[in-house]
Amino acid sequence: MSIRVFLVDDHAVFRSGVRAELGRESDMDVVGEAGAVAEAVAGIAAAKPDVVLLDVHMPDGGGVAVLHGLGHDGPGPVCLALSVSDAAEDVIAVIRAGARGYVTKTISGPELADGIRRVAGGDAVFSPRLAGFVLDSFTGRSPAPEPPLDPELDSLTPRELEVLRLLARGYTYREIAESLFISVKTVETHASNVLRKTQQSNRNALTRWAHRRRID
Repeated sequence: MSIRVFLVDDHAVFRSGVRAELGRESDMDVVGEAGAVAEAVAGIAAAKPDVVLLDVHMPDGGGVAVLHGLGHDGPGPVCLALSVSDAAEDVIAVIRAGARGYVTKTISGPELADGIRRVAGGDAVFSPRLAGFVLDSFTGRSPAPEPPLDPELDSLTPRELEVLRLLARGYTYREIAESLFISVKTVETHASNVLRKTQQSNRNALTRWAHRRRID
């Protein structure tokens, strides 16, 4: 039986290259791809892959936001982070969010395919030296700063995060609706939820709150 793989990366050319590489593997089947957080969460839910190849840095929240959007309830795909970054803080943050491994984009096609097979089989997979970051973190010896806890931000859904970012950029409700292909009424509902969850009294306060967290 083929391993069902879903690609998440905001660079279409890179996704195309990975798809071509995995297409050479008889036991790999790429069942979907996405370039943004909300698109990824919805696509993964629909495609039901075995493994998600997950970019760490994307404009709308990146791999950690996708992992939070997927949640941890019930069975689901395993996620293997695939990034240009080998920074300790990136590795630790994405593993703590639920990824099963972390490899860099210098990896070869055959090595990537092997990593997918291993995480699908229950192993943890890391590029050389990255495993040390995780071990150091969980033994308290990591020099990397702990990812800050932000319960209010973490409580937002991927769609609410998208609405929040557009609100922070000064978009009107109608402009947000057109950008996200949803109704103005749905935008109003999301905005109301964002205000409630972040405990902000109005849009101006919410914009300041978002800017302090560099959400824009």
